Amino acid sequence: MSPEVFLIAGTRPEAIKLAPVAAAMRAAGRLTPVLVASGQHPTMVTQALDAFDVQADVTLPLQRVTGSQPELLTAMISSLDALLEERKPAAVIVQGDTTTTLAGAMAAFWRRVPVVHLEAGLRSGDLDSPFPEEANRKLVGQLAALHLAPTALAATNLLDESIAPASVLITGNTVVDAALSIAAREMPFEDSRIAAAVDAAAHGEARLVLVTAHRRESWGEPLDRILSAVRRLVEAYPDIRVVLPAHANPAVRAQVEAGLAGVPRVTVTDPLPYPALARLLSNAYLTLTDSGGIQEEAPSFKVPALVLREVTERVESLHAGCAKLVGTDEDLIVAEAARLLDDPALRDSMTANGNPYGDGLASHRTEQAVAALLGLAAHPAPMPSTVAA
Repeated sequence: MSPEVFLIAGTRPEAIKLAPVAAAMRAAGRLTPVLVASGQHPTMVTQALDAFDVQADVTLPLQRVTGSQPELLTAMISSLDALLEERKPAAVIVQGDTTTTLAGAMAAFWRRVPVVHLEAGLRSGDLDSPFPEEANRKLVGQLAALHLAPTALAATNLLDESIAPASVLITGNTVVDAALSIAAREMPFEDSRIAAAVDAAAHGEARLVLVTAHRRESWGEPLDRILSAVRRLVEAYPDIRVVLPAHANPAVRAQVEAGLAGVPRVTVTDPLPYPALARLLSNAYLTLTDSGGIQEEAPSFKVPALVLREVTERVESLHAGCAKLVGTDEDLIVAEAARLLDDPALRDSMTANGNPYGDGLASHRTEQAVAALLGLAAHPAPMPSTVAA
């Protein structure tokens, strides 16, 4: 039997970005992927994997009382350590920068199981933003045996931290693989309001604007400014239709509902399943977002992004011109959105150079890189980069 490789997911983005890697491993036949759900966000992980018609092979029991980061980290490390002792995988893949990522890397490192860090090398340069993710990914960078960077800039960040060059490979981001494959399936929307908005956009009857504001630093007054900007844009442009999937937190949902109450052509929804979100994004004219994943996915669908954050570690899209940082300044959001709504040629030019985050082959490069780490294949060639380091 081929060697087992654990792919550890605790959040929806992790599941989305790891599912194509598991598929690539199954297709190649050299490695046996074992999808491990850490228990951090169990329902969201299950829903995300359902979109790819797969299930977690192992779901760890996780009891949470206080909801604190120390409680979560220690509980996951304990469960993962027991699983590593039982199954003895050849390698462990962790993705990104969550508490699950850190727990998986630490548990594997202590068991002397090689750690593969998918989406390695992202840096904001500020330990407070995003918090605690910036610290998590830097810590994992010290433990990993193989660093799979999504871009040349991410690889340069690792080399600048004295990571051995032989352990760094530019693969692209597997979220591009996931988004392209899921959107192409055009699965039906469960919410008829979203279906109507997308249908209007597809027939040239409206321009669709996708808005997401889910990060904790956006809650409170920053979110009020974002919602005010949305109100002003809807009033100024009668042909736009806005879809805003709200955060599941009841207080945040209430703030969104209050801020957009009575505003026409605005649809506020529950958090969307990944297939619905990917299809929605693929039909958007513009996105206003604080989501890292959407920043990575939008260029593949030629959708410019106005980033509702003061700082982003995904600067490749800024360098490539397919995204612009606007923070939560109401006037700036309105002004930059208006420029794109008033000038379709400017809007199209933002994404004319393709997606700096990937070409849809990152999961195959990941499989090849892990196989090479385990002595089962030659080291793959890196992804050609469209962004200078």
